[in-house]
Amino acid sequence: MSKTIMIVDDSASMRQVVSIALKGEGYTVIEGRDGKDALSKLTGQKVHLIISDVNMPVMDGITFLKEVKQLPNYKFTPILMLTTESEESKKREGQAAGARAWMVKPFKSDQLLSAVQKLCLP
Repeated sequence: MSKTIMIVDDSASMRQVVSIALKGEGYTVIEGRDGKDALSKLTGQKVHLIISDVNMPVMDGITFLKEVKQLPNYKFTPILMLTTESEESKKREGQAAGARAWMVKPFKSDQLLSAVQKLCLP
């Protein structure tokens, strides 16, 4: 049974890079181009992990994170923030909002896949 991971990033090329790495490991991928678009795609299906950027138009990653945590089906879905933001204050804001992990771009795909394996819900 393949696990489903949602990627939320306003950069199509970044979504593609992450998507290719995940699909290569057998994961199913749902893509969102910003927080609002991603929320509209969370329709009750099981999502084992969400990977989200922080800086996006329409709805940023931290706001998206807070919104996801309000949804009964996704309250416990682990969220990995994948972002260019490396400031401690941003990381703390992310953790306070419910992010389980923080990875700074550019990243190595093996780093990402290792984090994904650790974070994915069973």
